[in-house]
Amino acid sequence: MLACSTARRLGAKEANVTFVKRIRLLLVDDHPVLRAGLANLLRLEPDVEVAGEAGSGETAVGMWQQCRPDVCLLDLSMPGIGGVETIRRIRTVAPGAEIVVLTSSESPDHATQALKAGASAYLTKNVPYPEIVSVIRRVHKGERSIRKGVAETGPRANGKPQLLSARELEVLKAIRGGKSTTEISRALGIVERTVKFHVTSILDKLGASDRTGAVIRGFELGLLQVDAEQ
Repeated sequence: MLACSTARRLGAKEANVTFVKRIRLLLVDDHPVLRAGLANLLRLEPDVEVAGEAGSGETAVGMWQQCRPDVCLLDLSMPGIGGVETIRRIRTVAPGAEIVVLTSSESPDHATQALKAGASAYLTKNVPYPEIVSVIRRVHKGERSIRKGVAETGPRANGKPQLLSARELEVLKAIRGGKSTTEISRALGIVERTVKFHVTSILDKLGASDRTGAVIRGFELGLLQVDAEQ
């Protein structure tokens, strides 16, 4: 478990600047490199203090109780209990906890699940960094139900509902082409864990038990086109 930050804040006289109360942030992501890079950027913000870091949902719950942060920036796709269950557990021990989800999934269903579980905001990792910081500040001030980078849920041009996000549709097309998880990861520039996350979501949304079934349902629902794919 990573320790909470114990860095002493300088008073206004010591720093010779006007004192700014910092937002204490718990950063949770199972990808060490991404987490470290984001932590380094956030430490440059004058009003943000990275109070702690965690690489799993189970650790995050304990870290919340130990570090007592103001806001938690949380990945949704993690091993173990997963992001949504982590939100529920943190909100159980701290009903007023402010949680911002930062994830690869553009699925509106995942956004709805996270917000219903108690998250204050849902952001995808393609959102620009300044917007991430802005949302952290807005949530700390009390804003709720913020969504950024989530796929549109309205009707498509043919009148059929958009069942899959843009990224999920890309993955489905790659599955239709016979690509493996590793090949999809390389083709789309995402890690294999994220590919598996999208595949699970696709199977759930399409009511399929395996990849072959998902492709069949894709054709039945008009998500895949024979001529367009050849």
